[in-house]
Amino acid sequence: MNRRIVAATIAAALLAAPLAFASAPAGAQTATTTTQTKSKRAQSAAQQAMHERQKKCGAEWKADKAAGKIEKGMTWPKYWSACNKRLKAGG
Repeated sequence: MNRRIVAATIAAALLAAPLAFASAPAGAQTATTTTQTKSKRAQSAAQQAMHERQKKCGAEWKADKAAGKIEKGMTWPKYWSACNKRLKAGG
């Protein structure tokens, strides 16, 4: 008999626990989500330069691919690597 009472009490507590979390005020949830959003940091000069090189190489890739100048087997990563080296060298 005591086991049944204890089991019923535990079952009731387990059923009531999720209800307590579900009834939390909406303001509490929005406060935690707004504090978790991160603002973007400014890019360094090196990151900006890399981004510009990537844009230039991307435009070259699209133009060369449309003109059929891309060698067979050449992929974007290989093209980007060669183009990036060339632009860093100033050519």
